[in-house]
Amino acid sequence: MQRMMRVMVVDDEPLAREGVRARLAWHNDLCWIGEAGDGEAAVKVMQRLKPDLVFMDVQMPGISGIDALRSIESEQRPLAILLTAYDQFAVSAFELPALDYLLKPIDDQRFRESLDRARAAMRLRAGNDTAPSLAWAERFSIRVGQRVVVVDANDVDWIEAHDDYAGLHVGPQLYLLREPLHQLSLRLDPRRFIRVHRSAIVCIDRVAELESLSNRDCLLRLKDGTPLRASRTYVDSLRAALAAR
Repeated sequence: MQRMMRVMVVDDEPLAREGVRARLAWHNDLCWIGEAGDGEAAVKVMQRLKPDLVFMDVQMPGISGIDALRSIESEQRPLAILLTAYDQFAVSAFELPALDYLLKPIDDQRFRESLDRARAAMRLRAGNDTAPSLAWAERFSIRVGQRVVVVDANDVDWIEAHDDYAGLHVGPQLYLLREPLHQLSLRLDPRRFIRVHRSAIVCIDRVAELESLSNRDCLLRLKDGTPLRASRTYVDSLRAALAAR
C-alpha cells in the first residue's frame, strides 16, 4: 500500500496558498505538512520537513522558486509542480526538471492531472529509491495480430484515445496500445509530450503552428500537416511548452 504523500505549498500570496490547500483537502492520500511565503523560507522548510511534493510559485521576493529548488541536492529534492502566472517561466520548469507547471488561475482539471502525475512519480521512486530522475516510457510493445511491434517513443507524432486503448500515430501508421490515454499520459516525459485535449497528446517537437480560435481553443498543425484541436484547458500549457523549445 502506498503511503500518504507529504505535500507543502510555497507562494508569496496567502490566498494562493489557501487555494492549493483547499484543493489538496479533497484528496485523502495527500498530507499537507507546511507552507512558506518566499524562496529563502522555502529552502529551510524543505530541508526540515522533507516533503515528497512541493507546489512552488516561480516568482517571489528574494530568490525565485526555481532557485530555491535548485539549492536542494537533486537526491534530496522533492517532486515539484511549479505555479506561475507567466508562461515564459516554463523554460526553467523544463530545465529543472519539474513534474508539471500550472498557470494561474489554476484550472481544477489540470490540478488533478498534476496530482496524478505526482502519484505516478512517487510509485516510480518507491520502486527505485536511488534514482533521482524518473524513468519515463521510452518504447512500447504493441501486439499486431501474431506479432509484437516495438515502437520507440521518439517516433510517436501524436496519441489519441480509442476507448480502452491509446492510438499511437507514427507517420502514416496507427498502433493501438492496450492502455487508456489517461494512464499512458502519466508515463510520458512532460518535456517531450503534452496533452492538448482530453482525447489527444502530441509530441511537442512535431508541432509546426498554432492558430487561436474565437472560443479560446486553438487549432494546431503538426509538421506532417495533421490538424488537431487544442482545448482551452490545455492551450496555456501548450504555449508554455512551445516557448521552452
